[in-house]
Amino acid sequence: MARGVAGPEIERLIQLLARLPGLGPRSARRAALTLLKKREALLGPLAEAMRIASERVVVCASCGNVDTSDPCAVCTDASRDGSIIVVVEDVSDLWALERAGALHARYHVLGGVLSALDGVRPENLAIDRLVARAAEPGVREVIVALNATVDGQTTAHYVTEALAHLPVTVTRLAHGVPVGGELDYLDEGTLSAALKRRTAM
Repeated sequence: MARGVAGPEIERLIQLLARLPGLGPRSARRAALTLLKKREALLGPLAEAMRIASERVVVCASCGNVDTSDPCAVCTDASRDGSIIVVVEDVSDLWALERAGALHARYHVLGGVLSALDGVRPENLAIDRLVARAAEPGVREVIVALNATVDGQTTAHYVTEALAHLPVTVTRLAHGVPVGGELDYLDEGTLSAALKRRTAM
């Protein structure tokens, strides 16, 4: 049985870091060691940034993005094309599409996808709010930009049906997004091409 080589406080830091996406136990140990070695340059500022974020970050009541204001910076950006709403599963997908820079539109975060196995039903997602936003004057297109997974595609079809009674065009990302792929892990070039080659549902 391996013995601990650090005190409980450091082990706790490592365990918390290991919970972050993309960090396993070994990566978490390296990250913790770097933070501790560079306490003044990294650990202190990181702790302060996390404290401020936990106090000030809110979820936008309109689109579901996270920001320090409600409505968020995306919703209050007057230069965005208000006639287009891009529907995404999570905030990380919104940020990924923004990194691609292919479209300067508005967004709507569903907060997940339909999943019978996980017990996620339509009422658990922000679909009703999406329908209300799509019905607003001036909205002419809704782009369903969900992951190309079984649950993502099931949700895309449900969203399409929910919007069918509205005078809006419903499109989806082109097949440049690989089946089984997740938006947050794709490169900007793939995301940009997928947005530009979107097709009708």
